[in-house]
Amino acid sequence: MTARAASLRRSRLRSGGGTPVVGTVTRGTTNPNRLRRMDRWIAAVHGAELRRAADPVAVDLGYGAAPWTAVELLGRLRAAAPRTRVVGVEIEPARVAAARPYERDGLSFRHGGFEIPLPQRPLLIRAANVLRQYDEAEVAGVWERLCARLAPAGPGTRGGLLVEGTCDEIGRRHVWVALGPEGPRTVTFAARLGSLDRPSDLAERLPKALIHRNVPGEPVHAFLRDFDRAWAAAAPYASYGARQRWIRAVRGLTAGWPVTDGPRRWRQGEVTVRWEALAPRG
Repeated sequence: MTARAASLRRSRLRSGGGTPVVGTVTRGTTNPNRLRRMDRWIAAVHGAELRRAADPVAVDLGYGAAPWTAVELLGRLRAAAPRTRVVGVEIEPARVAAARPYERDGLSFRHGGFEIPLPQRPLLIRAANVLRQYDEAEVAGVWERLCARLAPAGPGTRGGLLVEGTCDEIGRRHVWVALGPEGPRTVTFAARLGSLDRPSDLAERLPKALIHRNVPGEPVHAFLRDFDRAWAAAAPYASYGARQRWIRAVRGLTAGWPVTDGPRRWRQGEVTVRWEALAPRG
């Protein structure tokens, strides 16, 4: 039995004969404030879309054994778009039951998986550390399913946003892919700069679509190699602090890579690159 067939079989077994719940149970490990870097980026780049919507809904998919990340997402998004509602979606029913006491205005929890059991299409789906246990071959199908559930693009809107990525246990290092209804758009690298010896330290947090591609001949490997070289060239700026060194290194990267953001985001310890530049070969 293939990994995909086994995954779908487990999904059917968990559905109880009703609407299939698609996916498998994750380890559920989570920590407060773990996803702050991702949330901060979402609020900055997607806040305008949330503000324009009459009823903006965001999904925290696979929030884990405790609902901290969904609670925090509500607060951070409402600072940018006060009407936003957050729905935490978990495939393990016991986790949903444990989260229910935390429900409040704008925050609710539901049992479900990649099918996203909401009547409307959300403007945001955040899936952090969810696909790490899946096979690389399964990622494209999951992305396609989730992107199909996003709010569609239309006049004056790019539609919903799927943010899928991986971080360490306390959120110091994080890499995520942002996707719209049309598919993948960008890859963002984010870090607490004091935790890095070199930018390629972020390789261990590459999302599933890229982590096995960090080998010679693949674009993501070339990007991290060039980033390390730019970091080394920016060593004189270290006397001004890691932030100034990072900014200088990213500025050097722009000569050869399609960096989509600017110094305002770089100061946060971030850099975002177009997906096409890092997409796996073949």
